[in-house]
Amino acid sequence: MDTLHAAIADNTEPSPFSSAGNMNSLIVELEHYRRQSEWLSMVNELHARLAGAVDMPAMLEAFSVWLMPLVNHDLLAYNNVERSRRHLLCSCHGPERRQAMAVAKEAFSHPECSESCCWISGDYAIQSWQLNQFSGSGILLVLRKGKKIGEYENQLLAKGLQILCEPLQRALEYEDLYEQASRDALTGLMNRRVFDERIASILARAERHGHPVTLACMDLDKFKQINDTYGHGTGDLVLQAVSTSMERMVRSCDILARMGGDEFMLIMPDTTLAAAEVLANRLCQSINQLDLPGAGPGILGISIGLVEWHPGLDKKQWMQKTDEALYKAKAEGRCRVCTM
Repeated sequence: MDTLHAAIADNTEPSPFSSAGNMNSLIVELEHYRRQSEWLSMVNELHARLAGAVDMPAMLEAFSVWLMPLVNHDLLAYNNVERSRRHLLCSCHGPERRQAMAVAKEAFSHPECSESCCWISGDYAIQSWQLNQFSGSGILLVLRKGKKIGEYENQLLAKGLQILCEPLQRALEYEDLYEQASRDALTGLMNRRVFDERIASILARAERHGHPVTLACMDLDKFKQINDTYGHGTGDLVLQAVSTSMERMVRSCDILARMGGDEFMLIMPDTTLAAAEVLANRLCQSINQLDLPGAGPGILGISIGLVEWHPGLDKKQWMQKTDEALYKAKAEGRCRVCTM
């Protein structure tokens, strides 16, 4: 515009080259503002998604949903060794899902994974970031099959991770608090509150898909005798030893909880009564053979009642029948398994 005004004042024609230069500069500037506006809009969207997430899985899912239109990916994974946290979020299904999950788990032990870099593993391009914005922040992986993550995509990811880090810390702190609130203080097993929450969702899933699920009610035999003879300090050590032994024998998908005192409950998803009975007998044998602190082996036993869920059996009835099976085991001589 200054060139145009000067040309008018001089009563001369403006130079087409000068006008073109100004126009190009204006277009570049407008494009810059357009991109900046788009990025601010994306940042606001990411903040809104993360604000609605509390725990780590929800946080990663919100980030993955936001990221997908910008950087297409098959899997997003997070690993934190210091805090024993690992979460994998995969958009694939079937064999491809299993393959992507296996590649991600292997990638966490890869030497390259200790820093932010990119490498190829089979059909997958893997981009890793060491999140150092706060203490013990861990590593984030993005996996994509068949195509390496480009420089521009990498820049978008890096900017997104700067925004993710603070909510990520919040999610870690939330999980730490939830972990403390959901665990039995003495044994480290899940407590009654978590058991009540999880049994409802597992039962709903069994009703929806028709999968087998078996419930076990367990009570220690001769535990009062141990407390009376050796003291409550020894009794606490016994409960810890029993819990450790049982935890080693059940699957990670099973729900093992201390309900209080010397009573335990075990939910076994995708498990028939026959399969549950095999495990229950192994638990009986293992508890009876425990070399207990101050008491030795062969002193303690455990009685177990088992009931497989069937359609029409609600949670209250299911737990009541399992309790009846437990008392039947007690009445028949203890340190045994009874089914109903």
